[in-house]
Amino acid sequence: MKQLDDITGAIIDASMKIHMELGSGLLESVYEAILARSLERRGFRVERQKSITFEYDGMIFEEGFRTDLIVEGQVVVELKSIEKLAPVHSKQLLTYLRCAPSRTAS
Repeated sequence: MKQLDDITGAIIDASMKIHMELGSGLLESVYEAILARSLERRGFRVERQKSITFEYDGMIFEEGFRTDLIVEGQVVVELKSIEKLAPVHSKQLLTYLRCAPSRTAS
C-alpha cells in the first residue's frame, strides 16, 4: 500500500501539471478523465465516479453520492471547475468523508 504523502503529492503534482498545460475552463469530466489517466500512468489505482453506500438510522442509501476519484482506496478527490470555492463545497467533501466506510476501495 502506498503512503498517503506519496499519493497526495502525486495528485497535487499531476493536477498542477494539467492546469499549467490546459488552463482553466474545461468541464470537470474532462479534468477527471485526464487526472485519472495521469495517476494511473504513475502506477496508482484510481476509481472514477465510485458510488458510496452508507447507512443511517436503519436506512441504507445504495447510491448516497459519487466521488469523482478515489486514489489507492485512501484519498477522495472532488474536482471543481469553478472560479471560487463556496462553503458548500467543503461541506460536500466532509459529508463524503463522514459517510464513506473506513475503506472505500473494494
